[in-house]
Amino acid sequence: MNIWANLFYKYRRLWKALKLYLILAGPGIIVMVADNDAGGITTYAVTGAKYGLHLLWFLIILGPIAYFVQEMTVRLGAVTKRGHAEAIFHAFGPFWGWFSLFDLILTDWLTLVTEFIGMTAALGIFHIPRLLTVITVCLLMGWMVLQGRYWTWEKIVMGFCALNLIYIPAAFIIHPSWSDVLCNSVIPHMPPGGLTNELFFMLMANIGTTIAPWMIFFQQSAVVDKNMQIKDITCGKIDTAIGALFTVLVAVFIIIVTGTVLVGSNVTDAGQAAQKLMGVNKYLGTLLAIGLFDAGLLGAVCISLASSWAFGEVFGWAHSLNYKVREAPWFYIFYFFALITAGTVVLIPGAPLVLITLFVQVIAVTLLPAALVFLILLLNDEETMGKLKNTLFDNIMNISIVALIIVLSTLFGITTLFPNLFK
Repeated sequence: MNIWANLFYKYRRLWKALKLYLILAGPGIIVMVADNDAGGITTYAVTGAKYGLHLLWFLIILGPIAYFVQEMTVRLGAVTKRGHAEAIFHAFGPFWGWFSLFDLILTDWLTLVTEFIGMTAALGIFHIPRLLTVITVCLLMGWMVLQGRYWTWEKIVMGFCALNLIYIPAAFIIHPSWSDVLCNSVIPHMPPGGLTNELFFMLMANIGTTIAPWMIFFQQSAVVDKNMQIKDITCGKIDTAIGALFTVLVAVFIIIVTGTVLVGSNVTDAGQAAQKLMGVNKYLGTLLAIGLFDAGLLGAVCISLASSWAFGEVFGWAHSLNYKVREAPWFYIFYFFALITAGTVVLIPGAPLVLITLFVQVIAVTLLPAALVFLILLLNDEETMGKLKNTLFDNIMNISIVALIIVLSTLFGITTLFPNLFK
């Protein structure tokens, strides 16, 4: 009888813990899955077509790296009850506050442009005009934020996050060599061609699409908007870890698809990859196109909100999805201004859309160290964080991440000037 009572007690505890997690889940999964945005899908597709499966090991390493960065925002948001922009202004003063805000707005707006590029390219495969796509997306995103509750918006976005996993079944359609996948996933090595400027460019682009400044601002503001408390930090960490796992899975399966079917092809963007895959298997190409649109939509939703939250924090505007338009007019005005201007760029005839998409990822990773340094310094402030400040292990991991980005950026610059240096 005691055995059954103990089992029932453990079952109730487990069920309560699961219900609590489901209530608190959201920011971590959303920010990580949205990280595989349109620019990210293009980066992964081009990486697979250019290098086959040879960089799978590098993508897998980026999962834990993304977790270590984003986990800090959970602790900082729950403890300070401030968004990241507000936290920087409070801790470092106006100069560094404006610097970080400009850094964010620049990368956010450029990245938002790439989301529209991805969405118009995806629907263009089905012969839907760019103008109609831009208008429809703006209306859909407007409807999502005008619900008047953060919780409603979050559940809608979680549905789009689930759709982002569409790339996983796509990989099974092509029957790849799973032994090659495993080998390239666990054994670090350089792809054929060795250390070239193009390789450093692609490595930086993959980092830039896996860890971006907007993610730091978005998740911390989402934690605050959701009113997560210190006692909720553990659930927030689990949420972020699950999101990081999904990020890696999607990236890996996209590379499996393009690295198996399109390796050696001249692929410059995910839309082109989807069209080429249509010629191989119409269902495969359709899945990639649907996933590309969904990725662009998710990225656009999160990036535009990250900017609006940050501006609201800095200027003291009401800045919550729990407010109606009349209660937070400037928050919503900035949100729609960013959407409309970014969407307009893709309608410009002759705009170098593919080049913009890849270079935005590199710009993001170039500006990332500044955002990370602020984050690390904030998490080491014992007066603010108390027992939840960074541990020695946290600091070693995060400082190593900054060092890795700086080294890759430096090597990219060197190989640009001296392309034959490593040959």
